[in-house]
Amino acid sequence: MKKIIAWVIRFVPRKYLQRLSGVGLKVLGIFYAGKNVECPICNHQYRSFLPYGRINPRPNALCSNCLSLERHRLIWLYLRDKTNFFQSKLRVLHIAPEPCFMKPFEKQHGEGYITADIESPLAKVKMDIHQIPFGENHFDAVLCNHVLEHVQDDIRAMSEIRRVLKPGGWAILQVPFFHPIPEVTFEDNSITDPRAREKAFGQDDHVRKFGKDYSKRIKQAGLLAEPSTFASDLTEEKAMYFGVERKEVLYVGKK
Repeated sequence: MKKIIAWVIRFVPRKYLQRLSGVGLKVLGIFYAGKNVECPICNHQYRSFLPYGRINPRPNALCSNCLSLERHRLIWLYLRDKTNFFQSKLRVLHIAPEPCFMKPFEKQHGEGYITADIESPLAKVKMDIHQIPFGENHFDAVLCNHVLEHVQDDIRAMSEIRRVLKPGGWAILQVPFFHPIPEVTFEDNSITDPRAREKAFGQDDHVRKFGKDYSKRIKQAGLLAEPSTFASDLTEEKAMYFGVERKEVLYVGKK
């Protein structure tokens, strides 16, 4: 049973894992019982998080209860420790919402919490990020996590995020980086074959490979780019306990 589910974790896309989380993954979590690590989102403790990744599975990565990964737990800790996200009721736009976040975020912000996606049935609003259907200065915060590598025009998408943010509002704009990180973001619309896209962009459903110029792209969209080293400020012990990658930079765009 353990080997079968471990195979599923490695090869099944994460969006389908969400459907298995109520059965197989929670059963597998029993084999990882312990108190060495804790998911700060759902507060479940384990001997370690599950490995996750298609090519080279990362150890201590996936929470079997809520399906959070390292980046989700990092965002949660940042929101908790560095913002007023959990102290105030805000207007929040959550683009391509992750299930591990949805219930606690809605509990905190109520009707002010809006989920949106171009196709996901989980979202409240069907939305193209290039044309966000809300007025200017509407939201206090926008969460856009691992979305911009999929869209046709990331600059336009971030410009739309800027438009709907209130003055002083902020957005979390996380994207994946594949090593070696290029100096300049690489795009080529002529690459359409899935295998060629995976080779060029790191994944077959990506349309660009972000480079060291990502902060400049955020600024190009009209936002103030504030890369945060919050993760590296955590002690090694705390990062390990919460399953966070200390090298990850959090990209925050402010209006």
